[in-house]
Amino acid sequence: MIKVSILYPFRENVRFDVEYYCNRHMPLAAKHFGSALKGWSVDKAISGGEPNSAPGFVAAGHFLFESVDAFKQVFEPAAAELVADIPNYTDSTPQILISDVIVNV
Repeated sequence: MIKVSILYPFRENVRFDVEYYCNRHMPLAAKHFGSALKGWSVDKAISGGEPNSAPGFVAAGHFLFESVDAFKQVFEPAAAELVADIPNYTDSTPQILISDVIVNV
């Protein structure tokens, strides 16, 4: 299993509409990804490593797929629409991390 994480870097005065992201953008992506998608989640940052410090990222969205190929097959046809939706919820430039899920409990 692989995880595709979309990480949104934090900066002072970053705009991130978590309600829009959770209720509109992520469900839109899930609809496009269909049965290839094995699960998804959203993280909203509250702090960095030190108490009361700024986080490295304001939020992150995560998608689970069986393989990188399974992800590519469903992402490529939807990419333009999903990327065009980004300004509706943030002015942060997303970073993507694709990783092997080693432990999933």
